[in-house]
Amino acid sequence: MAAPHLIAFDADDTLWSNQPHFDQVEARLLDILAHCGDAQRITEQLNAVQRQNMRLFGYGAKSFMLSMIETAIQLTDSKVTGVEIQQILDMGKDLLRYPIEPLPGVVEVLTELRRRGHRLMVLTKGDLFDQESKLARSGLGEFFDYVEIVSEKDEATYQRLLARYNALPGEFFMIGNSLKSDILPVAQLGFRAVHVPFYATWVFEHVDPEKLEGLEFHAVTDLRQVLELVK
Repeated sequence: MAAPHLIAFDADDTLWSNQPHFDQVEARLLDILAHCGDAQRITEQLNAVQRQNMRLFGYGAKSFMLSMIETAIQLTDSKVTGVEIQQILDMGKDLLRYPIEPLPGVVEVLTELRRRGHRLMVLTKGDLFDQESKLARSGLGEFFDYVEIVSEKDEATYQRLLARYNALPGEFFMIGNSLKSDILPVAQLGFRAVHVPFYATWVFEHVDPEKLEGLEFHAVTDLRQVLELVK
């Protein structure tokens, strides 16, 4: 089988840790709003608000921050205090500037793939400014030939990008932690996908296992195993 023409990596929770930071902020929100009910009620309301707002605000820390504020307003019947809103804003700002450290094996894998002559891409979804900032803070930018930050990672997006880069099924790999965003749409299009699971998964990235039935994709337990798949 011919060597891949282009290898794309998801960013959050593939190249660096992301979801745990959001989980920590959500835990702090539960403490702030503890007087409004139990944790399950607050979490369910936050998820409902996020689900509605993603269609307007997209993904990322800014969208999450606005959804936390809206959730606080709703759960307190508009009695949330200025101090509490400021706390939420500060937590959101923290998500926009936390230190970025590559996950284990990332630098090793990217270095070797570059040595082998492959073209590398970051393909991630989210807020443009936020994702560009994280890539810069990671120190990984020099490894990549291309950076694509998109509003959604679905079949239509992949089709558009693959056409732009003239990638054929045997010439493309998508590597990421999200079955929903990195694996399912790519496998459905007949291109190669490699699932590298991360221990924390955002609730909106879960996918019905039935949707994966019959689809061909690779699954590894460590990113370094990618080097065995990509020669």
